[in-house]
Amino acid sequence: MGNSLSPYHQAKARDLYNLFNVFNSFSWQLLVGTIVILMAMRLNAPATIIGVITAMMYMAHFFLPLGKVLTRRFSIVKIYSYAWIIRAIGMSPLLLIPVMASRNRPDIALQFMLIGVFIFHASRGTGMIANNPVLSTLAAGPDRGSYMTQIQIINSAVGMFSSFAVAMFLGREPPLFIYSVLFAFGIIGGVTSGILVGKIPEIPKEEGEKDVSFTGIFKEAFSQKPIRQFIVVLMLMVLVSGVSRTFITVYAREVFNQSDGMVSLYSVFGGLGNLMVGLLIKFLVDRIGVKPIYICCVICGLVGIIPVVFFPQGGIDNPTTVVLYLTFLFFILNFGFLGAEGIAQTYFIALSPRELMLDMGIMYFFVFGIAGVAGSLLAGVFLDVFTTLGLSRFLSFKVLFAILIVLTGIILKLQKDLTPLGSLPFKGALEVMFSYRDLKAITILDRLSKNGAAEEQEALLEALHDNPSQLAIKGLLDRARSPRFSIRSESIRAMETLEILNENAEKALMSDIITNPYTTAYISARILGNHGCTSAIPLLRELAMSDDYMLAGEAIIALARLKDEAFRPRIEEIIVKTGNPRLKIMGVEAFGIYKSVNSLSVLLDILREKDPPPYLRDEVVLAMASILGTEKHFYPLLVRYLEDESLAPTLAMDEAESAVEAYAASVGGWKSAERKVIHKQGVRLAKTLQTAIQTYIRDKHGVALSRWILELKSNSGNYLVHMILSEVTLDDELAGYTRLRLLVSHWAAYKMRHWTEKKRGP
Repeated sequence: MGNSLSPYHQAKARDLYNLFNVFNSFSWQLLVGTIVILMAMRLNAPATIIGVITAMMYMAHFFLPLGKVLTRRFSIVKIYSYAWIIRAIGMSPLLLIPVMASRNRPDIALQFMLIGVFIFHASRGTGMIANNPVLSTLAAGPDRGSYMTQIQIINSAVGMFSSFAVAMFLGREPPLFIYSVLFAFGIIGGVTSGILVGKIPEIPKEEGEKDVSFTGIFKEAFSQKPIRQFIVVLMLMVLVSGVSRTFITVYAREVFNQSDGMVSLYSVFGGLGNLMVGLLIKFLVDRIGVKPIYICCVICGLVGIIPVVFFPQGGIDNPTTVVLYLTFLFFILNFGFLGAEGIAQTYFIALSPRELMLDMGIMYFFVFGIAGVAGSLLAGVFLDVFTTLGLSRFLSFKVLFAILIVLTGIILKLQKDLTPLGSLPFKGALEVMFSYRDLKAITILDRLSKNGAAEEQEALLEALHDNPSQLAIKGLLDRARSPRFSIRSESIRAMETLEILNENAEKALMSDIITNPYTTAYISARILGNHGCTSAIPLLRELAMSDDYMLAGEAIIALARLKDEAFRPRIEEIIVKTGNPRLKIMGVEAFGIYKSVNSLSVLLDILREKDPPPYLRDEVVLAMASILGTEKHFYPLLVRYLEDESLAPTLAMDEAESAVEAYAASVGGWKSAERKVIHKQGVRLAKTLQTAIQTYIRDKHGVALSRWILELKSNSGNYLVHMILSEVTLDDELAGYTRLRLLVSHWAAYKMRHWTEKKRGP
């Protein structure tokens, strides 16, 4: 169903639906589930009857076709409302059970129970036709998964507190009329929930919605492989979930002899598990996707099944062990399997075609019902058969849960092939779940989505910049379209720290370059270059000549990072011609990134210009150092020189002395005739290096150093560098730049060390 409600009316409808879920969950806890099973066991109902009672909960789904027939004459919301009122009133026969039990007619009491439970679930099944359309409409929007999980959280929280109240009310062995009192409150809550849901705005049929026959629904579903795979997984998961969560109550009562109050108390921890998984899913679902969470929930359910098979016989007699063990079982089984049931519906709604939402909802719940009925009936029959064959209840449950373990293993295997629907891979999702950085980013994103104040959004975006996470891309792209410049700027800046950009992010940044010059375009250009977005090269080439000098400069640097060698000569022309000092600096930085020896001449020409500013000189020599491959070692040297320029001769001579000492320390093992020849050459180079550097750095006379560089040229493969630098030492115009003389001296010492290491060999 499409979202036919405006944001304001959708928000009001959500509030009303949330209140409906409060009363609905309260009513459910007092009319269905543990309390009914406990009362049945008080009436000495066999496991088969308990299986039938549980199966009726799933049989409700078989009445969905009746609900669909009613939609032809009545509105969806009205069907929802009246069905919920009728289902609550239908439980009235249970109020008479204490009377029948007091007359020693437990058989009639059980019949009343079966009648009431049947009416409840038949009405519920009829009204459930409205569940998916209503929920799909209210959940429409980017927070679909989060809102649907919020509903689960509300139900879990109310259910947990209701279970606690029931546990306190029942005590150890309550009289049967106490159950009737609880049922009465449940009926009142159910009627109230029906009235509330009837006030939700009507959900009109979407244009183009198909009317498919009941058999056609299944044909349509099974013709699509993704839905077909999901249905198989859903059937097995519901079967395992229904059996494990339902019969764990029987397990606690019959194997461990726990009182009604204690079993109800364990149900509180079951509700806590459901609440916690809901909070976890709400926190993660819109960030990592549905599929990995679905798998994780089933794994948690498996963790709850395994202990039943391996619990030792001797542990039954230890009260502390039993309480802790059953608390854990109720918690983890509800955490895992109720979480799986909840996320499965979210997955199915995202998977189903929008125009078939109503019909697919029928099919979903019908399959849900078939699996639940089969599991409940078979489990009840199996337990009674095992007991008839002489197995104790303790061993019977071990056999039953061993079968469930096998089925859960099959579920996990099949889940791997489900359609991802944009989810992260399972491994990636686990990395997110155990990553402090990603979890912190999710927290920031959640706060960001709830906070409308511009100042607060800016602060949160700044926090995302300091805490980079790939999960933030979608939220950052949304904020990058903000009408407020500061928010757009912070959003784009935060993307700069991400390791990888997806296709949507790259397109958004290229769009920003075009539409937002003089503002955020230069940041986007820088990000594209830093992240290796080669598809942006044509656009960056065009913008390298932009009037926006910040954008032009960042485009030039980005092209250098993208190794666009073909455009480098054009960049050299731009930098030579421009009079903008900032653009010159950025161009010089780009040459350092290119590391092309051919750019050395352009850099030297910049120094030859009339009185270049000091900061430009620094950038030029650093770019040259990068091209020469010595920037890492030269940068600290330059910083030390700038702190005290009088140290230039000392720093240069230290470099030379260090290189000569490194050579002297390496010649001890040079014994062969070939090595002796090399040694003579090394001695000559070492002796002349210090003198050559001294006269160049102190007296600006570079003849000796030029000869030294040319002599070393014959032993080096890069002739062009040696030729250029030998000419630099002879250039009187360049000799006045101490920075440059320091760089050439440093490079000569560096090459001496490199020559020594190369000739020494391994």
